[in-house]
Amino acid sequence: MGRMIGYARVSTASQTTAPQIEELKQAGCDRIFQEKVSSRVPEEKRIQLQAALAVLEKGDCFCISKLDRCGRTMVEVINRLHDLQSRGIYVRTLDGLLDTKALGKMAPLVIGLLTGLAEVERSMIVERTLESVEHRRRTGGDLGGRPGLEQVKKDNILKLREEGHSLRKIRTLTGVSLSAVQRTCKESERLDAMPEGDVGYEIHNRALELNKGALKPYE
Repeated sequence: MGRMIGYARVSTASQTTAPQIEELKQAGCDRIFQEKVSSRVPEEKRIQLQAALAVLEKGDCFCISKLDRCGRTMVEVINRLHDLQSRGIYVRTLDGLLDTKALGKMAPLVIGLLTGLAEVERSMIVERTLESVEHRRRTGGDLGGRPGLEQVKKDNILKLREEGHSLRKIRTLTGVSLSAVQRTCKESERLDAMPEGDVGYEIHNRALELNKGALKPYE
C-alpha cells in the first residue's frame, strides 16, 4: 500500500502552517513537509515542495489542503497534476476538490478537463486585457504607465539600432531621450525572446494592432 505524503505552505511569516498540518495528520499522512514561502517564489526555489515531490514513489498519494499549494498559477498546477499522474502518484486535496485515487480511470479525464479550463482562463485574460485597451483607446482614457512613443518613432529607433548605431547616437539622430531609446530597444529584445503563444506576447501584438487601428477586438 502506498504512502501518503503531505505538504503544507503559508505565504507570510505571520501565518502558521499548524492548521494545515493538523488536517494532514488527521487525513493519515505518513510524512509532512512544510514551509513559509511567498506565492511569488518560483517552484524550483520552494525547497520543501521539491523535497516532498522527490520522495514520492509510484502508488503514493500527494496530499495538500488545496490545489494552489502545489503551484503559483493554474497552468503550473495542471502541469504538476500531469507529472504526478504520469508517475503513477495520486493527488488528494483536503477541501474535497480532487482525489485522483477515488476517481480511478476517470482521473486522466478530469485532469484533461482542468487543462481545458486553464486554456479558457488564459484566453479570457488576453481578451479582457485587450478589450480594456481598446475601450480606453476609443474613449481617450489613460492606458497607464509612462506616455508611450509614437510607433513611427519606435520603428525608426529599431531600424537605426539594426544598422549598428549606438544608443547615444540614436538619441542624437532622433531627438528622443536616451531612457526612451533604451526602453524601446529592451522591449524589442524581450519580445524577440518571448515564444509565440505567451500571454504577454499575444497582448502586446494585439494591442499594437489595435493602436494602429488595424483591427477591432476579436471580430
